[in-house]
Amino acid sequence: MDFKNFHLNSQAKYIITGLLIGTVIISSIAFISVNHIQNKLDKNYTEYAQLITKTAAISAGDIQNTQNKNQAEALSQKFAPFIDNNDDISFIEYKDINNNIIYSTKNNELLNDDKTTLSVSSPVVSDNKAIGSVTLGLTGKGVNVISVSAKRTLFTVFVLTWLTFALILFINFILMYKELNKLYKGVKQIATGKFGYKLESEHMGELTDAFNDMSKILSNYEEQNIEQLTLERNKLEAVLMSIINGVIVCDNFDNVVLANSAALNMLEIEEKNLLNTKIQDFTDTHGQKCFLEKIEEFKDTPLNIIEIKPIEFNIEAGKKTIKAMISPMFSKQQDYVGYIIVLIDVTRETEVNKLKNTFISNVSHELRTPVTVLRTYIDTLCNNSDDFDEETKKEFLHTADTEAKRLHTMVNDILDFSRLESGNVCLKKEYSDIAELIEQNINSIKILADEKNIKINFEKADEVPKIPINIESIDRVIRNLLSNAIKYSDKGKDILVTLKLQENGNFVEFSVKDNGIGIAKEHLDKIFDRFYRVENATHTVKGTGLGLHLVKLTVENYHNGRVIVTSKENEGSTFTVILPVNVNEDDLV
Repeated sequence: MDFKNFHLNSQAKYIITGLLIGTVIISSIAFISVNHIQNKLDKNYTEYAQLITKTAAISAGDIQNTQNKNQAEALSQKFAPFIDNNDDISFIEYKDINNNIIYSTKNNELLNDDKTTLSVSSPVVSDNKAIGSVTLGLTGKGVNVISVSAKRTLFTVFVLTWLTFALILFINFILMYKELNKLYKGVKQIATGKFGYKLESEHMGELTDAFNDMSKILSNYEEQNIEQLTLERNKLEAVLMSIINGVIVCDNFDNVVLANSAALNMLEIEEKNLLNTKIQDFTDTHGQKCFLEKIEEFKDTPLNIIEIKPIEFNIEAGKKTIKAMISPMFSKQQDYVGYIIVLIDVTRETEVNKLKNTFISNVSHELRTPVTVLRTYIDTLCNNSDDFDEETKKEFLHTADTEAKRLHTMVNDILDFSRLESGNVCLKKEYSDIAELIEQNINSIKILADEKNIKINFEKADEVPKIPINIESIDRVIRNLLSNAIKYSDKGKDILVTLKLQENGNFVEFSVKDNGIGIAKEHLDKIFDRFYRVENATHTVKGTGLGLHLVKLTVENYHNGRVIVTSKENEGSTFTVILPVNVNEDDLV
């Protein structure tokens, strides 16, 4: 039974009880009133009978004084008016002083049909002497008529009073129910959180005022609490939103209740598609429910263990690798209320680690080759030099020298990478002729180009001025770009080197264009990353993967320049270096 029906049934019980009590009271009053009226009627009827009897006795005395010979006839004539005019008389009987019946109507069949209910006697007096008595019998018809009429009137009054009372109670019930229903609706509004609801009633003044005061107080209290809670929530959200790492908060039923922007960006999902959903239903790039298994593992692990060692695992979202950590969440009372998932984008670290592993593998292989060659050739020359002619010895020494230079270059690249990556290096610059530096590198590397029948063409503008550079580092940049152009070009394909001053006169532009295998579009954004190397069916040139990274690092971080690459697969590549003409005096030697 709901609250509303409970009020209705209670009011019905009150009405029935009120009607029963009212009926008993009214019935009691009616019963007492009827008895009182009946007693009054009986008393008056007795007095009335005595009066008639005395009147009849006086009339009989008058007949006795006239000395009428035929007293019975005279009495009959005298009493006839009494009998004819009064239906209440059942008989009249006259007796003398000796109690002899002189006149009696008891034998009259018309009169005797009515049952006598009251007999009254009165002495007949003449000359102050009793000479007989008159007895009248009364039927009580008159009083019965009055009694019945009175009872009917009282019954009518009783019914009308009862109906009026019932109507009043019913109207009161309707009014009370209406007011209580208003109060019920008001309480229901308060129960649903609609504080400040105002109740309007004309019949429950003080109760209405008390309710409205309570509602106002609750509304003010709610506003204060909401402001405080909103402030605290805003603080929490501000903190969460400012965290670089992703944060997802789940309740005890695995529903996502909060997620910061970093988490949404990492998972590549909109807030509306994540909030109020089960975190286990989230699917990764491969369509797998990546959180499902780990959440189950989290729930199966005791809290005291999970607090010390949160569960860690990696998921993939798009092209990102994300490290996730699940930790339990407790209230101030140390009640378990859910858990927090912290997301960390480790894509870069994962790639770097992969590249480092590849770098170590490549470097180990690259170092092993010259070291093995050097060791073999030197050991051969040391132990069997007498068995070889001078031409063979020179060939062995030339090979050892080449491998030593190769080993020296790799070690220098690694050392330069470590030195430049630290950011603590200050490269002093001086105004130098970059054209001359380019020509020197072309001449020194010509021997490698000749091995593949490659011709290096150098086109230079006349107006190129000297620019402030660190000769050693820019020399490495030029040499690296030239050697790469030779490595990745097919035999017989020419290389074009250009040098010119840009139209604004503020920058010098140096470019190396080859007609080699080119670089696929998906690799262009990554070729300058450290340890990154493009490997495919045709691209098998060995290296450390540091050359182009050092080029970009040297030009952009230490010379305020830019490095641009344009390439098309199987059609060649063009690397362009742009260097400023002027720098701050503090950077010069």
